[in-house]
Amino acid sequence: MNDSTTSLALDAADWRILDSLQRDASLSNQDLAVQAHVSPATCLRRVKRLVDSGIIERRVALLSAEKLGAGLTAVVEITLDRQGAEHLAAFEARVLDDEAVQQCYRVSPGPDFVLILQVRDMPAYHALVQRLFTQDANVRNVKAFFSVHRAKFEPRVALPKP
Repeated sequence: MNDSTTSLALDAADWRILDSLQRDASLSNQDLAVQAHVSPATCLRRVKRLVDSGIIERRVALLSAEKLGAGLTAVVEITLDRQGAEHLAAFEARVLDDEAVQQCYRVSPGPDFVLILQVRDMPAYHALVQRLFTQDANVRNVKAFFSVHRAKFEPRVALPKP
């Protein structure tokens, strides 16, 4: 049922559940129910409904790339030579299969894609460039920006205050 057009009427308890899960998805159902001011059974039912509707896409653990040896973050703009639908889809499919690509956006105007990459170091970035960009005759331009300091990383969605 994960249809992006599905629209649920959310009440204050749903918003509290979503806010709490964005802060800590590892909460037990009991603790989540306390924070949302609902019974555990109601909480479980609501979370299932939020998952089934696609509002909650997935629950993950955020890891420290730096502590795990993948300390180089690059923001890369890609411009393709040909922008036909099949060319855009082919490039997108290739980058989506690469584990170093954390995020991929088709953008307009400007470049065709903006990628967020997380790699171990410059040699690993160079290998990625060879693998994804250099061997593709349709990649016209690559412009990379390397992070020297991450001031903020917050994957939360701003929620309305109920």
